[in-house]
Amino acid sequence: MPGAPLQTASPRPEWQLKEKPSAQRIHSLADALGVNASLATLLLQRGVETFDQAKTFFRPSLDQLCDPFAMKDMDKAAGRLARAMEQKERVLVYGDYDVDGVTAVAMCCSFLQKLGLSIDFYIPSRHQEGYGLSRASAARALQGHDLVITLDCGIRSVDAIGAIQGQGVDVIVCDHHEPGATIPPALAVLDPKRPDCAYPYKMLSGCGVAFKLLQAFAQHQNFSLEALYEQLDLVALSIACDLVDLTGENRILAYYGLQRLRDSPRPGIKALMDSSRLLGHVHIDQLVFRVGPRINAPGRIDHAKLSVALLLSKELEQARPLSEAIEAKNAQRRALDARTTAEALAQLECHDAIERKTTVLCAPHWDRGIVGIVAARCVEHVFRPTVVLAASDGIATGSARSVPGFNIYEALTACSDLLIRYGGHAFAAGLSLRLEHVTAFAKRFEEVVQETIQPAHLVPVQPIDLALPLTEIDRKFCAVLQQMGPFGPKNMRPVFVSEHLKASRCVVLREHHLKLVLHTIDNPELTFSAIGFHMAAHAPTLRNGQPFQAAYTLQEDPFDDKRWQFQLKDIHPESLDDDRSTH
Repeated sequence: MPGAPLQTASPRPEWQLKEKPSAQRIHSLADALGVNASLATLLLQRGVETFDQAKTFFRPSLDQLCDPFAMKDMDKAAGRLARAMEQKERVLVYGDYDVDGVTAVAMCCSFLQKLGLSIDFYIPSRHQEGYGLSRASAARALQGHDLVITLDCGIRSVDAIGAIQGQGVDVIVCDHHEPGATIPPALAVLDPKRPDCAYPYKMLSGCGVAFKLLQAFAQHQNFSLEALYEQLDLVALSIACDLVDLTGENRILAYYGLQRLRDSPRPGIKALMDSSRLLGHVHIDQLVFRVGPRINAPGRIDHAKLSVALLLSKELEQARPLSEAIEAKNAQRRALDARTTAEALAQLECHDAIERKTTVLCAPHWDRGIVGIVAARCVEHVFRPTVVLAASDGIATGSARSVPGFNIYEALTACSDLLIRYGGHAFAAGLSLRLEHVTAFAKRFEEVVQETIQPAHLVPVQPIDLALPLTEIDRKFCAVLQQMGPFGPKNMRPVFVSEHLKASRCVVLREHHLKLVLHTIDNPELTFSAIGFHMAAHAPTLRNGQPFQAAYTLQEDPFDDKRWQFQLKDIHPESLDDDRSTH
């Protein structure tokens, strides 16, 4: 394989302070809302300019959801689903094996079965069948069904869908990935990203698109939407774990989905939350890092139908053994992830020190179920667009991960003549190609990225929302901050920077993490607890009393939801010559 530079230590991010709105705008909004200037600044940075906009932002309403019939082909899809119910047809929902696809399958099965429809589900094996709808997997799945609904896949399965329709079986595609040059010849293709779709919100998850189908069906049949809203916990899970934007319609769906997860989680999710020791108020990041990897684990190690069974469990007693089985799969996944990541980083070190803008790694013994995780780990270390491939039977299959601001899907499109298939988003994609084409692909991929990437894309950046004096952090400030959630892409948890700090207590946890009690040099009485994951290298400096600046977010203490702690993002030591360091 072509070389890569010798760089396996994560590059230090540049701190980038966001532009501050004008003083007039800040004071105007602060007066209108009765908040301080710092909170008004955060809101203005998120596009909230007026009292009415703030009311909508802080109090999302399900009434604000978009009309599902604004989506191209929705009228045909809702009408066809109604016909299936009236004629008692057998319906197959065919979903992807990740969290987005699994939640979509569980949601459609749960909701439609309650209405009396005959619903079966099929999820392909990641290892035997791969992503999406192929002719072979369709042939295995169909078997007597009258209608097929694809979930989180299908937008690029032109041949397979043409073959199914040719057998007299209708297909409804529910997808949110980028379409190819040809829209599949399905009865209805629901994808807000298709160029001829006027739907006003383009960033739905795959489960979100499926939710819009069920919403349209319920409205078409004059059913109450309350039963559908019970499924919003699954939609919130998909939004969190697929890393789609937390804006517009997604923010509304996630807001109400999180309420359900906190107040009345379904048995399967409750069992997972218990087994993962998820404490306190459930947030998006806890779904991303605690719940999502567990739901993903069976599909990576074995088969995702175990996760669907868990989410469809009706009683906690039924869910607990399934949750325990998933915990075992997740333990396997973590061990495999650690071993493969170590091998991938070793490959990077062994390569020639040639200045490159990309990384392409391949090994025949790697498991295709975890190459996406490994690609993300490699990006963290070398910060450039990365493809990690596993090889079997002459075919290399893998995942691509990008850096912020660079569209890796477009880069793969420029290499499409070397690929068997590919699909995904700007930030993450999947692909397969013949093993003998891997070297040519790596060369072409490097050339494409060299020509199109900007130098700034290759430098990690830590965005800073605001410089914040510690004296502003009180209960009211934290309460308003909490209401700005749910946090995620395009509405990230605010990152603050404070300076002239010292650690009065510094403990290393599990050899890797920091637990601090910190204060400003000028005010040692005002203290805050802080946690810094993978920051143990800073411990000697902090224990020596060197002042520092910290970039951090404010989050509820998982063991005491009435207290808040700093979650450190980065630390910059300050000079001991600063006059204030002597106080």
